[in-house]
Amino acid sequence: QVQLEESGGGLVQPGGSLRLSCAVSGDISGDNLLGWYRQAPGKEREFVAHSSRTGITRYADSVKGRFTISRNNPLKRVYLQMNNLRPEDTAVYYCSGQFYSHYSQQTTQYWGQGTQVTVSS
Repeated sequence: QVQLEESGGGLVQPGGSLRLSCAVSGDISGDNLLGWYRQAPGKEREFVAHSSRTGITRYADSVKGRFTISRNNPLKRVYLQMNNLRPEDTAVYYCSGQFYSHYSQQTTQYWGQGTQVTVSS
């Protein structure tokens, strides 16, 4: 069983920065993607960024050039550095872990509880 716990959300002015952190419990030595999604009020949850175990990353177009995802495998942590924040980045940010089992040939996705990020002057 995998558990994810986010931290680092808060209130920031437009143009400011925040760094989110996610602590992962469980085995992350296999094939997996650790990443971030977000959900704004009245909208569906959307992909933000993810990183493979080997450090291959992917970003949503809306955050490219402003957000950077990184992970520390020995510490079992994944981070999201968010720069030049905009009001439209306001959302609950969820840490996500997708783990592939070669035995069952299935992927299981786990979620954290979420952390609020509010960008407002």
